[in-house]
Amino acid sequence: MKRRLAAGLLCGVFLLVGSPSASADPPGPTDYRSEVVSIEPPTVGIEVEIIGGDSFVLLRVDEGLGIVEVVGYRGEPYLRFLPDGTVEENQRSPSKFLNEERYGTELTPTADAGGEPDWHVVAGDGAYAWHDHRTHWMNPRPPPGLGPGDRVAEGVVPLLVDGVEVDITVTSTWEDRPSRLPVAVGFAAGLALAVVAWLRRRIAGLLLAMSLAAVAAGAVAYLSVPSETGPSWSLWGLPLSAALLAAMVLAYGNGFGLVTRRRSIFLLVAALELAAWGILHWSWLWPAILPTTLPYWLDRVVAATVLVGALGAAATAVASAGSEQDMPIG
Repeated sequence: MKRRLAAGLLCGVFLLVGSPSASADPPGPTDYRSEVVSIEPPTVGIEVEIIGGDSFVLLRVDEGLGIVEVVGYRGEPYLRFLPDGTVEENQRSPSKFLNEERYGTELTPTADAGGEPDWHVVAGDGAYAWHDHRTHWMNPRPPPGLGPGDRVAEGVVPLLVDGVEVDITVTSTWEDRPSRLPVAVGFAAGLALAVVAWLRRRIAGLLLAMSLAAVAAGAVAYLSVPSETGPSWSLWGLPLSAALLAAMVLAYGNGFGLVTRRRSIFLLVAALELAAWGILHWSWLWPAILPTTLPYWLDRVVAATVLVGALGAAATAVASAGSEQDMPIG
């Protein structure tokens, strides 16, 4: 029975790790901040916000306002907000395909700006977020001749509010890079944890604690953006699977026949999953803006600590697996 339970837990972990991401282009860290600078003419009942620094435009429309239409890049109907809160997307709009990735993508043969709109429901609460290339710098390379503090882009997102033209003007500014102190603190904390784990040969509890911290940070990031922006499951999935493995060893370390080598293998897998989470978060350590409501300094400390601490735990697990001396469980 115990062995079947262990096998079930492991299968659940691997299914979790193998789950696909919800989107190929979710919000990511950036050095640019886009802001809505004007809505002309001023219109009651609509609210516009930029999500993820400069990644997505989020439009909220009050119920009963009337039909609000977002006009696409070629003047075609792209999105439609109905009075009852239903949001529809024109499946023939070229903007639909161009907006699937931050820097655009190729159009498919079904894209037709002049064709009859093919409306599909994409939301039901009067709010929807989308990439809009009129609101951010359209190149992965920094703009030449500019630097932090400079405006890098300005554009207009046109709406039709019950047939009335409304222009949303957005500007994007290059932000200063953040302090490196939180990253340094995180690296130092992770190194200290790794040394303690190596000297005491106790890593299950350490892995569980780091995993739970990573799950919390990842869950906040996952919930910080609208679901249609496609936040990745890996924000919380990798550390959660590591936490399950570490908790299993702590709870049943003397059961399932988990002698030193087997416990070490389970803990090595957990450490590698946690290290993978830290590596994925490497790009979160340096940019000015992160797609999370967690304080940026705290997110950086957690990511840096987990990365170094997990690598140290992995090294300890490898050394313990090759040792004939029994490794403590805690």
